[in-house]
Amino acid sequence: MSEEKNRQDDEVIRVQLERHQWPDEIDLKTLKKENRRLMRIIYILAIICGLLVGLAWSLRGRKPVTNTADTKLSEILRIMSKEWFFAKDIEDPEGRLMDQALIGMTTNAEDPHTVYMTEEETTNFTQSINRNFVGIGVQYFSTGDGIHMVERVFKGSPAEKAGVQPGDMIHIVDGTVVDDLTSDDITGMVRGEPGTSVEIVFIRGDELVTLVIPRQAINVTVFGEMLDNSIGYIEIMQFGETTAAEMKTYMQDLLDQGAKSLIIDLRGNGGGYLDSLQDVASLFIPKGQTLMKQVYPNDSEEVLLAKSGQIWNDGDIVLLVDENTASASEVFTLAMKENRDDVTVIGSKTYGKGTVQITYTFSDRSALKYTTSKWVSPNGIWVNNQGIEPDIPVDLHPALTTIFIDMDEQTVLSYDSVSEYNRIAQLAMDFLGYSAGRVDGYFSKGMEDAIRKFQDDRGLEVNGTLDKDTYNSLLSAVIYTWNTDHSYDAPLVKAKEILHG
Repeated sequence: MSEEKNRQDDEVIRVQLERHQWPDEIDLKTLKKENRRLMRIIYILAIICGLLVGLAWSLRGRKPVTNTADTKLSEILRIMSKEWFFAKDIEDPEGRLMDQALIGMTTNAEDPHTVYMTEEETTNFTQSINRNFVGIGVQYFSTGDGIHMVERVFKGSPAEKAGVQPGDMIHIVDGTVVDDLTSDDITGMVRGEPGTSVEIVFIRGDELVTLVIPRQAINVTVFGEMLDNSIGYIEIMQFGETTAAEMKTYMQDLLDQGAKSLIIDLRGNGGGYLDSLQDVASLFIPKGQTLMKQVYPNDSEEVLLAKSGQIWNDGDIVLLVDENTASASEVFTLAMKENRDDVTVIGSKTYGKGTVQITYTFSDRSALKYTTSKWVSPNGIWVNNQGIEPDIPVDLHPALTTIFIDMDEQTVLSYDSVSEYNRIAQLAMDFLGYSAGRVDGYFSKGMEDAIRKFQDDRGLEVNGTLDKDTYNSLLSAVIYTWNTDHSYDAPLVKAKEILHG
């Protein structure tokens, strides 16, 4: 405003002076202007003709495509599904190409948790959270050398009602001996259609026990048991649709048995639904207390509060966590820590997933799972890419966190060799008490002696070499020992020590 006023005040009238031109100068100037105008027209026409010829050549047999994203997408889809040479080898080229395009659109470096899922992937994702299937309700482990032992029988399941017990070994399923089959093979045989039955012969001690067990739809996200006369144990595998109801059943049972303190195992729990988390946390935290805050891109906040229904009031609680404790289970961990003064976290640092996703399902049952916000704890802590440090760090033996790889029949390793098989075998022997003195993959004399001792104890050929039989026997012994002897679970042992005072 002030700058404009100054310009007006300083304005003066200026008269432009022109040089006088003679008549012949005016005629010559006019002729030059006409020549320049004609040259411009010729030049422009030449450019237009060239463009038209080039465009016609490049679009022979094709319709012109406007440069918009939706038009390009549809035209590329048409070309790839109709004119692409390899389209003939694909059952549904258009469907697969569209899925690939959508996957590419939602794949980015900033957010690995936003994904497009096909119908099959959406179903698998939902089932992985709810852990729902049609079966008999047992959890078993396979050692790889013919042992398929029932570890857990879930409360209220057909297996529990039929009399299946932990420690039973699955021997025959519907007339087929399964000793040499894989766990996936056995699972496929045991599961089936609801309302049907499966006949299983179990080895129980020195007896064979035959049970006919009906199959039914089962949701298994929680398991609980008494560890001794005063400590209850609950494992939450996922926060699914039925988790809160399962928790109530197990918690009431533990309280009825006299549980005074509680271990909640969140190891391997990758998260789940926020409403499930809210319901479960409300069993421990008074109504109205803050469980977490969601922060949206515009910095607005939504607070998740505990609901009514608290069951566990007094009594120390230990939470077990590891590197695979993520998302909703991390929310639960911090909500418990920041709302109660009797909670101790034991284990290793958690995963560190501090974002919230929702799932948008399309009419064809595919879905987009995308991030809408971040979450912070009641005290404002954001764990993303940071994780939660336990109050008491306790790690499992490295043999229990190592990925086992298969060894082929031809491989035989001996003194002075270096191999990944050697390293895995060394870890297994150290776990089992047959220390080789090193775990770097080098086959030393100490490793040879340790293998001889193990082979002799297991009834194997005593040759001091690492072949497939010895290697598999070592891995099987680790799996069996871990699943049947809780004294090897260092975080759990520490939790019991803390709760016993």
